[in-house]
Amino acid sequence: MEFFEVIRKRHSYRGSFQPLAVPEEDIHAIMEAGLRAPSGYNQQTTSFIVVTDADLRKKIAELVPTAALKTAPVIVIPVSKHQVTHENLAFEIEDYAASVENIMLAITAKGYAGVWMDGDVKLNNVRERLGELLHVPEDRTVRAIIPFGVPEEEWQQKEKKAFEERVHFNQF
Repeated sequence: MEFFEVIRKRHSYRGSFQPLAVPEEDIHAIMEAGLRAPSGYNQQTTSFIVVTDADLRKKIAELVPTAALKTAPVIVIPVSKHQVTHENLAFEIEDYAASVENIMLAITAKGYAGVWMDGDVKLNNVRERLGELLHVPEDRTVRAIIPFGVPEEEWQQKEKKAFEERVHFNQF
């Protein structure tokens, strides 16, 4: 798929997935896209847990019982590490966001669908409960949940505001 077509097609898919496995080579390609994202001071503060085990996926879906999580053949959990530069700057949020968007674009490019779920991680102690379930070290923070696979239904990218409303040249 051509790059700009991928951008136009990338959307948040919250529906159910078909009961089809995602080939390991596709998972590796998608994760490689996340690893290739830019990183402040090249600290590479984001790592990922790829969950394909059915029992673990079921336990994650019990924490956040959505159609996507109940049926996804793959769930990616981005995890960040807080690090500061010699100028006392930290980029873990930016690093995590850039890597997840690369993953979402790669999911789309490979013909799959998925959703970037970070709000759910912030509620009901899900972040901590996921950390315990997946043995995340204490110096790392669970940032999101990304279920993906072959969608059961077609979804489209939501309507975007007009270019002129959001893009300003030379001044606001």
